[in-house]
Amino acid sequence: MDSQSPLPGENAVDALHAHQVVLFAVASLAELRESDTASHLLRVKHYVRLLAEKLQQQAAYAHRLTRGYINDLCASVAMYDLGTVAIPDRILLKPGRLTPDELAIMSTHTTRGYEAIVQAEKALGLQSPILNFAKELTQSHHEKWNGKGYPKGLSETQIPLSARLVAVADVYDALISNKIYRQGVSHEEAVGIIFGERGQHFDPDVVDAFMELTVEFEDVARRFADTERDMQNKIDYMANAIAEIAEL
Repeated sequence: MDSQSPLPGENAVDALHAHQVVLFAVASLAELRESDTASHLLRVKHYVRLLAEKLQQQAAYAHRLTRGYINDLCASVAMYDLGTVAIPDRILLKPGRLTPDELAIMSTHTTRGYEAIVQAEKALGLQSPILNFAKELTQSHHEKWNGKGYPKGLSETQIPLSARLVAVADVYDALISNKIYRQGVSHEEAVGIIFGERGQHFDPDVVDAFMELTVEFEDVARRFADTERDMQNKIDYMANAIAEIAEL
């Protein structure tokens, strides 16, 4: 075999890695327009893996949360907020409370993200477990256990398990993260808020897993903390966006 020739299966592995890199790159561009940083995506991915592996230890979840399931889910996590690319800066970057009309527009990021992935699949003739998870996450990460979420008002196990995991991870990270317009809360306060939403916003089983992983969550938050450069890039982007909005 020629020394330059790929080993059997090597092309498939390279294609998978390239696929994941592209997904992360696109998602990072979406994050750039929000008050989050690319580090947010890394943290959420690690939180989701922790939660999934903890639930995997339970008989009720072991058959679903296989190694392949968890790996594909974690590879897709970066895409969950992709739909925010379609939301105008004047709404996405607004520091105060959104009006009902603005909130209605903002909520469309779930369906827009889902539709973008569906259209890409059709245009490119691609289908994969990773993209299937990405569709679940984009559409359902704002659904709530009590049925009061959006876009479909799904409740309990109507909500894909993938989205139930991401919901806890995303909200925890949003709570503890410093935004340009506000300081994040303490780890302890975030834990209390998550627990308080057990059976309301969040799947009770996922919250119970989270409560056993609070030390690990805090460790991930520290290891992948936003840098000063991350925040400065965000400030610069938002300043430019606000200036452009003011000129309209």
